[in-house]
Amino acid sequence: MSGENSSADDVRADDAQRVWDVVVVGAGPAGASAAYAAAVAGRRVLLLEKAELPRYKTCGGGIIGPSRDALPPGFELPLKDRVHAVTFSNNGRFTRTRRSKQMMFGLINRPEFDQQLVEHAQKAGAELRTGAAVQRVEQHGSAVPDRRTVAVVLQGGETLLARSVVGADGSASRIGAHVGVKVDQVDLGLEAEIPVPETVAEDWKGRVLIDWGPMPGSYGWVFPKGDTLTVGVISARGEGAATKRYLEDFIARLGLAGFEPSISSGHLTRCRADDSPLSRGRVLVCGDAAGLLEPWTREGISFALRSGRLAGEWAVRIAEAHDAVDTRRQALNYAFAVKAGLGVEMSVGKRMLAVFERRPGLFHAALTGFRPAWRAFKEITQGRTSLGELIRSHPLAQRALTAFGPEPAAKESAPTEDPADEEAVSS
Repeated sequence: MSGENSSADDVRADDAQRVWDVVVVGAGPAGASAAYAAAVAGRRVLLLEKAELPRYKTCGGGIIGPSRDALPPGFELPLKDRVHAVTFSNNGRFTRTRRSKQMMFGLINRPEFDQQLVEHAQKAGAELRTGAAVQRVEQHGSAVPDRRTVAVVLQGGETLLARSVVGADGSASRIGAHVGVKVDQVDLGLEAEIPVPETVAEDWKGRVLIDWGPMPGSYGWVFPKGDTLTVGVISARGEGAATKRYLEDFIARLGLAGFEPSISSGHLTRCRADDSPLSRGRVLVCGDAAGLLEPWTREGISFALRSGRLAGEWAVRIAEAHDAVDTRRQALNYAFAVKAGLGVEMSVGKRMLAVFERRPGLFHAALTGFRPAWRAFKEITQGRTSLGELIRSHPLAQRALTAFGPEPAAKESAPTEDPADEEAVSS
């Protein structure tokens, strides 16, 4: 990324005088998509990232149909593998493999994928600044010259000015805290990148493993990426020690314990409460910063790409707003667009998770032995349908979801993480 680093001094020199149309905080899939959407509209866009790029992110790296559909025109996926088969197991038992003639989804490494997304945003006109950690945003006070401006304060005290701000700074988002994002589901994901010999890699080529785990709502996965297997597990926050044991047992059961991981990492995923805000004044949030992900599978890349694009489009409208009434109108339109699409999928996903937590064996039996269920799985991963469309258009699916899992009551906002989770994440 020598191009962006060489221009960093010029960007800083201009920042004192410039008011950006849109400042995007965070250069992951959500932030890069937002920056691209705003830059394509011809606006002055600054994309801030606290790390240097490329950087590693804990993520399975599965690219399903909705993710592919949300990519910028001309984007070539840096696929490490194309998945045509899924092996399902129920806590290591009752293993069965289902196959598809057509590719269901692709597998990528996040550093390459994120880097390409950022480069597309730059080609569209966005400016990138790395090593820029945001401390806070201000919409009132001495740092803000007028009501149409937001101040973005960096660590160290430097202040940038913008007509609108998009927060895409991850699940521990500072911008999300400013907006007041509330979550009602927090999960702990642990992952290992395991280099394997060619003979082992060949056995996994084109095939992933999904294992329904021992704790309610938990599951594990193996995603092949050439000479490396991404092996991970996820479960509800509060089960840190048990989740760690699950990963260790999972790796041993697969015969991979003898291979040294190149990376071992963990992260917390946070899923928004139904009444959680998506904006505050001229500030929008998207992706993980907004708690947008599918609650059952915890798939977040497609939610990041789609919500990021919407946030970039509506940030442009907010940048053009001349008063608080118009700003509020555009922010509400953004929230409506998110909830009408992604919100419906999340609602169904919450109900799916409620069933899965109680009846993982039911899911395993359906996906491995009931052809319509397997067909639905394929169509969702291929992008031919979504969870929301599936429930709306299939009366049998509606009846099954109602029979096995009534819509769960709203939960209280999640408390802070417990020590077991923090220990597992830092391991």
